Amino acid sequence: MVVGVGCAAVAALLSCFLVVLPLRCAGQTDLKSPQDIQVYVVNTNFTLRWNYTGNDTNVTFSAEYRWFESSDTNEEVRETEWKELSGCQNVTRTECDFSSAVTKYYDEHEVRIRAERGEELSPWSSIFEMTPYAIAQIGPPGVELQSTNGVIKIKVSPPEANQVRKMWIADLRFKYILVIWENSSNPEVRSQSIFPTDTIDDLAPDTTYCLKVQATIPLEFQEGLFSPICCVKTTRKVNDLLCATNVRILALNMKFHLHWNSQYKQHVSYNVQYLSGYRKTLHDDYSTEWLSVPGCENITDTQCNFSSIISTTPGLYYLRVQAMSEYNKSCLSNEVKVDPLRTNEIGPPDVKVDISDVSLHIQISPPGGSECEVMRDHYDLSYRVLYWKNSSNNEEEVKIKEVKQTIATVSDLTPSTLYCVKVQAFSEVYNKSGDYSKEECIKTPGDKSLPLIILATFVTALIAVLLVAMPLVFGLYQIYNKIKYVFFPSCQPPLNIEGFGGQVFSSLYLSTTDEPIENCSIIEAITEEVNQIDFKDYKHSKQSSRDSGTYSNDSDTSGSKASEETLVKEIV
Repeated sequence: MVVGVGCAAVAALLSCFLVVLPLRCAGQTDLKSPQDIQVYVVNTNFTLRWNYTGNDTNVTFSAEYRWFESSDTNEEVRETEWKELSGCQNVTRTECDFSSAVTKYYDEHEVRIRAERGEELSPWSSIFEMTPYAIAQIGPPGVELQSTNGVIKIKVSPPEANQVRKMWIADLRFKYILVIWENSSNPEVRSQSIFPTDTIDDLAPDTTYCLKVQATIPLEFQEGLFSPICCVKTTRKVNDLLCATNVRILALNMKFHLHWNSQYKQHVSYNVQYLSGYRKTLHDDYSTEWLSVPGCENITDTQCNFSSIISTTPGLYYLRVQAMSEYNKSCLSNEVKVDPLRTNEIGPPDVKVDISDVSLHIQISPPGGSECEVMRDHYDLSYRVLYWKNSSNNEEEVKIKEVKQTIATVSDLTPSTLYCVKVQAFSEVYNKSGDYSKEECIKTPGDKSLPLIILATFVTALIAVLLVAMPLVFGLYQIYNKIKYVFFPSCQPPLNIEGFGGQVFSSLYLSTTDEPIENCSIIEAITEEVNQIDFKDYKHSKQSSRDSGTYSNDSDTSGSKASEETLVKEIV
């Protein structure tokens, strides 16, 4: 039994050995896999790096890669087969360069690596995924320096200037940052943006400066590697009296003027030149691209209006002054940069004010006038309106109102009060404010409610007085008429017939045989002062009595006739 058990154990061990041995012969081993796989990309240079923790000797490493490419006909992504990574086969170090293997910089790639020793192979490492353009870093630019006349001229070439294959297709997207410092024990480091071809001034003469340059792509927030440090010594600047100095720009409401100072005591003429800022962003030589400003050629004045070259499209310009003596000697001034919308100053607007019952209306004309389209369109102007009561009280509060339109209205005003207004134009986009306009003052009309109240009170009182006084006046008028009628009758008999009143009117009627006309004729002939109306009434009454007197007799007629004669005599 013991012998049988021992044989069985030996057989099992032998079978296990026989199983393991063929596996090793097939290339499997206990070699460890590489770890911490990383890929570094600078421009189009690819470097694969990893760590290996095994203690094995004579170990080499090999890598494979594949990528995912999009189909031209549809949006499907096709996965390629694993391929050997060129430049990373049987390497003995823990890094390799596979720049020649990758050509599709915008496709996703996968990389893996394993250890090898003869026929023994380790398991593949974990897969490293990458998109080359996304992890690529901008390389250092090329730099050339020249020290002359107290300045340093610098020329920068793009990071891939001498490469056939390029990661960064458009060189114009590059912006360059210069870091410069004095080569001393305690240097002051300064940083500034520069163009591919530029001049560094404001340097101390006979001083060594060191510098380095970095290329960036601001739109993609990418910063590249700095160039190697270069050092250069400055020279002394030659002070040429012919050159224009203190070149400066004065701009108001998009009217641009260039001013400069002259040190030259003899005859000198000037030619103002300009260069589009776009030219400076190119890596080409722009020294022959300078143009003369129209109207500023061969002038003797020390100022020039260059508004004609400013385009309505925002952009940078560079200006310089070329001075020429009568001996055909010339000298170029320092360049000045013009960013029109930032260099320009905003002037005061024109303001007109009008008043209504309860509101102040302010009409604003934009700075520069209505014909200045750049001021109106590009600045997106707003207006700050200040208004206050113009009184002897110095503590009157100044109120502010901001509007976007060119018409502003201020309400809730105090009647019969002098208000003053001034307006300022400003641009939030460019963080610029102009000067205030001249003060415009206007007086608000008086309160119209008080006259209305007074008028209403007067009319009411007048109506009340009329209602009370009219009956009283009417009563007095009636009393007056009665008294006048009784004591002062309007119609009275003549004085010469006052005693005959009763006798005449009580006399007998005339007989029908008498001629009434004869009696009337005698009366008319004798008296002229008798009231004609009263006499006619009397005659009519007498005639009526005669006409209606059928009852009369002769005796009555004779009586009447005697009375008539008596009346005539009395009148005479």
